[in-house]
Amino acid sequence: MPLNRRIFGFKMTALNKTAMAVLIASAALSGCTSMQIGDTIYNGYVMDEESLRLIPEGSSREQVLLTMGTPSTTATFDSEVFYYISQKRQRAAAFMKPRVVDQSILAVYFTKDGVVARRGNYTMKDGKVFDTITRTTPTGGRDLTFLQQLLAGGTGAASSGANAVKNMFQGANGL
Repeated sequence: MPLNRRIFGFKMTALNKTAMAVLIASAALSGCTSMQIGDTIYNGYVMDEESLRLIPEGSSREQVLLTMGTPSTTATFDSEVFYYISQKRQRAAAFMKPRVVDQSILAVYFTKDGVVARRGNYTMKDGKVFDTITRTTPTGGRDLTFLQQLLAGGTGAASSGANAVKNMFQGANGL
């Protein structure tokens, strides 16, 4: 008995095979197109025009906190600026890295008395896109991998300790 009859129960002709292939291909493709594969991710503060109208110049710091909530971050050396950061990121598939599509930063500047002096609304056009998630600080110099450090001959802070030990043993051998 041929294999076609055992599996399908009847003899497959070229027309039946073509019809079966078209049916399977259309079922597979229709499943892919009905799914929403892409993803849009919103992070941070969602700006609202009504909230912005409630904090005009001359408003107090407390009024800004009540209206806008806790800022995403404040100025580094003094708390005279509140930053409200929002990002919109998209990715084509769930396994891909999202890319920043839109970013806006609302900066509320205060006087020494704690009164709103001015507001600034910055977008991606105003400057470089920066990553607010990883919380890493870039440092100067080269960032070497472990293998690169080994091949470089052990330069750096760790090798100075190794050189000190080596010198100590060489000094002991000379006595």
